Amino acid sequence: MSGQWRRVGDKASMYLPVLIMGLLALGTWWLVRNAPKPLSSGTEKAVRHDPDYFLKDFVIKNFEASGRLKSRLNGTTGEHFPDTDTLEIQDARMLSFTPDGRKTIGSSNRALSNGDGSEIQMFGQAVITREPVPATATQKALPAMQLESEFLQLWPNEERASTNKPVVMTRGSDKFTGDSMQYGHLDQILQMQGRVKGVIQPSQKP
Repeated sequence: MSGQWRRVGDKASMYLPVLIMGLLALGTWWLVRNAPKPLSSGTEKAVRHDPDYFLKDFVIKNFEASGRLKSRLNGTTGEHFPDTDTLEIQDARMLSFTPDGRKTIGSSNRALSNGDGSEIQMFGQAVITREPVPATATQKALPAMQLESEFLQLWPNEERASTNKPVVMTRGSDKFTGDSMQYGHLDQILQMQGRVKGVIQPSQKP
């Protein structure tokens, strides 16, 4: 009888490693199935709108290839947001020059500029003033122009401005008001919507 149990024990010892490996595989499968899910990859995470650098009492200048000043932007504080590549400015002051040298100045309580400065949004007591254009052989003189609103959106390179807020436009001695506006300086087209009012002064005879 002892010899028979010994043979049974020998056979069992032969299958013992296989049994252990099976148990280990079963345990590994259970751990994988019940392990916590991995964190989402960086591309799947929500992008946070946090600044990556700050500015204080700053001035930013852009120059043309010839070295002539093209634009200047300054403020008391500034924050750059990498997710949108925008610069948010407090107490914003702006100065820009057209290719023919005409000057435009602007100011607002707050401004938001995209990375290359081709689009600027102005919030709170926004004012834009364009200096007068003298007459030339091919173009008549243009008076000074000023836009005032609680919000102005500008495209300096295209010399365009718009707003969906009440706006006052002063052009020389003429004055226009409306609930919204689109203006293109290059084609001299002004569109106002809503309660539009205008006061046009008679031209001065020479």
